[in-house]
Amino acid sequence: MKVIAINGSPRPQGNTNLLLKTVCEPLEAAGISTEIIQLSGTNLRGCTACMKCVENKNRRCIIDSDPLNDILQKIYPADGVVLGSPTYFADVTTEMKAFIDRSGFVCRANGHLLRRKVAAGVVAVRRAGSMHALQTLQNYFLINEMIVPGSSYWNIAYGRAPGEVANDTEGMDTMTRLGENMSWLMSKVCG
Repeated sequence: MKVIAINGSPRPQGNTNLLLKTVCEPLEAAGISTEIIQLSGTNLRGCTACMKCVENKNRRCIIDSDPLNDILQKIYPADGVVLGSPTYFADVTTEMKAFIDRSGFVCRANGHLLRRKVAAGVVAVRRAGSMHALQTLQNYFLINEMIVPGSSYWNIAYGRAPGEVANDTEGMDTMTRLGENMSWLMSKVCG
């Protein structure tokens, strides 16, 4: 089994990456391979609503000047997906939103390619707005017919400076439990 984790932070080694690594640890301990993909520096652009993915039905976005299609080729065979974003103005980053819009359109236009994959979202936050950002990720999972495990609390952790989320004991424990629950669910659904 495999999980692809997407870091939507413009800081590839910031708090969001630390949260994703923490979720991946119990997955790897259970024998599930993981890969974290950074959206930082990729110039991932938003959807143009050209509808070519609906017309072509080739499992690709017509925009080939950024890595979205390469990322999708890694997600299609994976059993699970974890999306991570810091909170920017009470929502996900523009990089994550571009990923959500374009990948969602392509996958839904080509027979719901994410259906029944196990999925989880994690959010790094300085102070507030994290619940809206987490809901953005959850909405993406639900409209794509993905299966979402819970954790011991909402999948958020507090910190501003890189690495500061490690001081949020409850947040980090939530990430570990999320990875454990995701691993258990994957063993039932994909095993």
